[in-house]
Amino acid sequence: MIGVFDSGLGGLSVLAALVDALPSANFIYFADTAHVPYGNKSEEQIQCRVLAIGEHLASHDCDLLVVACNTATTTAVQALRAAHPGIPVVGIEPGIKPAAQETRSGRIAVLATEATANSQRLQHLIRQHAGNVEVFVEPCPGWATHVEMLQLGDPALAADVRARIEPLLEKGVDRIVLGCTHYSFLAPLLTEVVGTRAQLVDVAAAVARQTQRLAGGLAHGSGLLQLHASAHPERLRAALPRLHLGHLAARVI
Repeated sequence: MIGVFDSGLGGLSVLAALVDALPSANFIYFADTAHVPYGNKSEEQIQCRVLAIGEHLASHDCDLLVVACNTATTTAVQALRAAHPGIPVVGIEPGIKPAAQETRSGRIAVLATEATANSQRLQHLIRQHAGNVEVFVEPCPGWATHVEMLQLGDPALAADVRARIEPLLEKGVDRIVLGCTHYSFLAPLLTEVVGTRAQLVDVAAAVARQTQRLAGGLAHGSGLLQLHASAHPERLRAALPRLHLGHLAARVI
């Protein structure tokens, strides 16, 4: 069993990539909906939740864990690995490296939660992979909550997206890193503003490839999916078609 978790619905974008890469694997997806969002939580709160979820997934026979949350990865992935040394853990981090490698203008942007934007890990990634590139970090408070509430067509959200993206484009940014898995579901709104002026950088497929490399025998299962949540688990399945992930519903047991 492969365990995948996020603060809420955002990690479903990663789960979809994982299922594409490992169609026969069995998955448990855990959404920490009682504590979403993580972006405005302290490091101690996030670490506490990540360790609790790790214990839950390990107790349900998960032999590989995927942290499908940028904030949880930057804050607590090392603690999770230390707590479960016998279980491989795949994290997700903003795609600074590919964005820096691919930029033509020499300017990239990172859209992130407040916690990720302020994290030392993000600054380390920028120093490590984008030393010769100008990086603009844009905190996007409230975006993850809009996704959680399935308010993807909210005019206020669309206005906020435009207000945050236009100044970045005016600065010459040509790569925009999606630094939160929730933001993958905002790609249509973002693309409407960005057009052909920049490209969005999403690392879900790269996470899926790394998971595929580590899966071993876990790749050969029955293709089943369990949905767990810390609050209102029934909302997970109901959200799948709203997020254009209806194909996953047939796997749910």
